[in-house]
Amino acid sequence: MGSTPILQTDIAANLRQVASAMVAALNAADRSGDKIDLVAVSKTHPAERVRLALESGHQLFGENRVQEAGAKWPALKEEFPQARLHLIGPLQTNKVRGVLPLFDVIETVDRPKLARSLAAEMSRQGRRPICFVQVNTGEEAQKAGVLPGEADAFIEQCRGDLELPIAGLMCIPPVNEEPAMHFALLAKIAARNGLSRLSMGMSHDFETAIEFGATEVRVGTAIFGPRGP
Repeated sequence: MGSTPILQTDIAANLRQVASAMVAALNAADRSGDKIDLVAVSKTHPAERVRLALESGHQLFGENRVQEAGAKWPALKEEFPQARLHLIGPLQTNKVRGVLPLFDVIETVDRPKLARSLAAEMSRQGRRPICFVQVNTGEEAQKAGVLPGEADAFIEQCRGDLELPIAGLMCIPPVNEEPAMHFALLAKIAARNGLSRLSMGMSHDFETAIEFGATEVRVGTAIFGPRGP
């Protein structure tokens, strides 16, 4: 199932259209009673455009780069204190200290060194944002994420040894493959580890992700338009 093209230039209208498509996908998948969070991916978009989404009532956003988010979001969060921010891009261990005060959810926990750094910094700061483990379902060498065959042990290490607040899993399927099989794999790994949240699906495939159990979808282009440089 492919997503309906969304060509509006008005951000509030785009948000309404994405929300409507999400409801239709939930109904088609017999999940009409389920709640799904729409993470509006605001990476590379200026604060002025993000503010339009905030003024329309949307509160949940995703950023890929820590430095960009640090420049853009403190002022926005002061103006809109109900806003929540997900980190959906790779996280370097030397950026962990600055990440915890700014982000409410970290979706890209993908290796033991990062998990240990997060656990130590959470203890120091007394702040424990929810975490997702990123799984490299396509086993792509250039992409972040724990390999599927190593996911169970890594999840256990994060939750058991390090006591990280792991709530779910996240994936980004290969661009040249059918996403459904990757969404199904992520759902299977989550189920056997007792994790209820699945961050999967973007502008071009969020309806398929909903069919396979997504609880968070990350949509940028369909809301904000093409990304800037």
